[in-house]
Amino acid sequence: MKSSNSNQKRSSGFVLLEALIAILIFSIGVLGLIGLQARSAKHSTDAKYRSEASLLVNQLLGNMWVSNRTIATLQSNFNTGGPSYNAWLSSVTATLPGVIANSPTAPTVTVNAAGVVSVAVYWIAPSDVQSAGAHNVTTVTQIR
Repeated sequence: MKSSNSNQKRSSGFVLLEALIAILIFSIGVLGLIGLQARSAKHSTDAKYRSEASLLVNQLLGNMWVSNRTIATLQSNFNTGGPSYNAWLSSVTATLPGVIANSPTAPTVTVNAAGVVSVAVYWIAPSDVQSAGAHNVTTVTQIR
């Protein structure tokens, strides 16, 4: 009789150990899912800002197309610091985080003598405050 009681105590110890290992494996899986969800949310936010930056660039290029498209007019109105640029800059600062006028995150617009337009928009996402660089979208096109 003693031997069956001793075997029962040993097997109940193994069941407890198996349960603890199962809980550990389950906990690691749950932590992995939480990390995956956090990364997914960050990538979704990054994609949102990138699409908003692209829309803002397209808005500026559309304004250039419907304006007087002479090179001199495009350069005076739309180059960085021009009146049309400044109006567009206010919508950029209202839409994208971390954009400050007259800073490294301010968008840049250049129109050269051949009508080639280069637009660069920068932003710093709230989750990237500690990282060194800003995100950017750069578009180069020619307006005739």
